Amino acid sequence: MKLSHADRRARLADRHLLGPAARAGTPEQVADALVGLHATDPATVFLAVAARMAGATPAALERALYDELSLLRLLAMRRTMFVVGRELAAVVDASTARAVAARERRRLLAFLAEGGGWDAAWLAAAERETLAALAAGEPLTGAELGAAVPALQQRVVVGAGKPNETTQAVASRVLRVLAAENRIRRDRPRGSWTSSQFRWVRSEPFPAPPAAEARAELARRWLAAYGPGTEADLAWWTGWTLGDVRKALLAVRAEPVLLEDQETGYVLPGDTGPGGPETAPYAALLPALDPTGMGWKQRDWYLPPEHTAELFDRTGNIGPTVWWNGRIVGGWAQRPDGEPVWQLLDDVGAEAEAAVGAAAAELAAFIGPARITPRFRTPLERRLSTP
Repeated sequence: MKLSHADRRARLADRHLLGPAARAGTPEQVADALVGLHATDPATVFLAVAARMAGATPAALERALYDELSLLRLLAMRRTMFVVGRELAAVVDASTARAVAARERRRLLAFLAEGGGWDAAWLAAAERETLAALAAGEPLTGAELGAAVPALQQRVVVGAGKPNETTQAVASRVLRVLAAENRIRRDRPRGSWTSSQFRWVRSEPFPAPPAAEARAELARRWLAAYGPGTEADLAWWTGWTLGDVRKALLAVRAEPVLLEDQETGYVLPGDTGPGGPETAPYAALLPALDPTGMGWKQRDWYLPPEHTAELFDRTGNIGPTVWWNGRIVGGWAQRPDGEPVWQLLDDVGAEAEAAVGAAAAELAAFIGPARITPRFRTPLERRLSTP
């Protein structure tokens, strides 16, 4: 079976909830459909849901994140923050996040030993004090925890004796490791939904399904949402070794298909049909780091290569993008006065321009008085946001 670029783009309308008829009814449905939402930038989570959920509001997502806890933040695939559904959290934890947490702890211990001469015993004591400070149940910011826990006030010398010698506080790194191990979690931030000044509360580690079983389940979900994908795509998205990717694909009995660029892609058993259901033409304004834009390593089938320099930063982070029928055709930004502005990089016709304008109006209504500045800025976003 061969799947063309057009076939792959057609799948996005339904599987990534981008077509108007495919809109979700809840934030949880959006997160599950995409196997997680990129959460390095807090605004991305909200804007990714807004693009795919009928009647989306920031309040609905805040309830899921902070009241009902039906969506959870994890440091997981590629050592990146994701928001995933509660049911999937243990799978993501066992398949990727535990390995990430172990690496983070090793790095923290090396950082403490080199810069402060502290060992694992010192770190364990600092962690106990931090957890004790949260035991009363009152959410605390990092600054508040630093004031309550003397160990978190310590600073470490980095690059001693070198021209770039500096000092760094240990607090953020200790909290990062505790969060990676799910012993604490990010609670409602100070400020609006765009804020990254999270409060912290106690948490409990997830159940531990066998890692190989968890990797197979995560691969199954990724193929359902992102298939067809190559081995390189899945390795990039998960951060797994190529060996682990191949074992997971074998475990779910993934079927190979020939892609238009002559690469071998994989789909779930029986999912070899071309495209998805028929859908009306659609436009979408997706945020920086959106899961669809970041879902594959090889992107030529939905991103014209000549647009990459305008829409990505130097380290490979995608900025805000404009989509038309499953293909990136431009970018957007928010000006200081709050107005969303967009620019098409391809001539896609009057129908597309009108649809993009309507999508921009929906986006403006969702954002309201908030101001969005992506954490990783791209050339086109910078230009568009300048008055």
